[in-house]
Amino acid sequence: MRRGAWWAVVAGAVVAIGGCKKGKAGGAGDPGGGAPMGMPVEVVVARTDTVRDEISATGQIEAVQSIDLRPEVDGRIVEILIREGQEVEQGTPLFKVDDAQLKAQVAQLEAQRDLAQQALARAKDLAQQNASSTADLEKAEAEARGAQAQYDLQRIRLERTTVRAPFAGVVGQRYVSLGDYVTNSTKLASLHTVNPQRATFQVPERFAHELRPGQRVSFRVAAIAGRDFTGEVDFVDPVIQLPGRTILVKARVPNPARLLQPGMFIEARLVTAVRPQAVVVPEDAVVPAEGSSFVWVVADGKADRRKASLGVRTPGFVEVTDGVKAGEQVVTGGLAMLAPGAPVMPRVVERKPPTATSER
Repeated sequence: MRRGAWWAVVAGAVVAIGGCKKGKAGGAGDPGGGAPMGMPVEVVVARTDTVRDEISATGQIEAVQSIDLRPEVDGRIVEILIREGQEVEQGTPLFKVDDAQLKAQVAQLEAQRDLAQQALARAKDLAQQNASSTADLEKAEAEARGAQAQYDLQRIRLERTTVRAPFAGVVGQRYVSLGDYVTNSTKLASLHTVNPQRATFQVPERFAHELRPGQRVSFRVAAIAGRDFTGEVDFVDPVIQLPGRTILVKARVPNPARLLQPGMFIEARLVTAVRPQAVVVPEDAVVPAEGSSFVWVVADGKADRRKASLGVRTPGFVEVTDGVKAGEQVVTGGLAMLAPGAPVMPRVVERKPPTATSER
């Protein structure tokens, strides 16, 4: 009797221990006692976006054409036909130099030309009648041509007493006043084109192989806050400039609103390459380790640690050139507790990256 009671106690203990183990197994996993639950993490879906490689530089606005007007005829200024800051068309009269003396000289030469032509006509008649020599006719022809040339030369000088705009633009500062005596070395006023304008800047020589006409340039002007301007490269200097070893780049920029003025300071971005299907992930998904960059990717409910090659960086995002494909889930929250192959419970977080560009 005593021995049967002892066996009953042992059997009850075994049953109790088995129930306890079963309860612990059920608590570690799902309520049905299956596999352990995964670690909760936040993930973002890698997506494609347009990425641009850009070179940052500073420069200024320049006029496509800019000159100081000078007269071609000496004399006194008798008329100023424009005002400073006025926009003019090509050929518009700007200044008038005294032409009274030239008019008299033109009239005198015109009379001499007429006399030479009349003498030539008589010489031709006499030559037809064999009443004069061939030498007389040739002399009359030469005198007629010389008189015509002198007349044409002086008439051109008379026309150039009116200084005209060689191209359409805006008149700048005026340097003379009425009554000033001017020569062909005297500056009258400046003239500058306004539409289009040119954005000019210097690029380090290490980017020489990436520069070519037709590239897009975007820039901002310090004097015009919050406004972006774009242009197209139309000149890349083939010579490296010393001492900075830089390359001069010029881009033509439309300026219909006349906002851009020569001398304005600009901060430019030159686009050297465009990748419309680049893979972009949040920057906090990248983990630096062992001199490389890694990204945790969720695959089949498990964490997969991958080495990633990075490209363009922008605020909050980075381009991945190798290691992650578009549509895969990359971990951004809960990275510290992950291990390769560990089960995870991903929660997708939505992030929309801006158009990515690189600054170099």
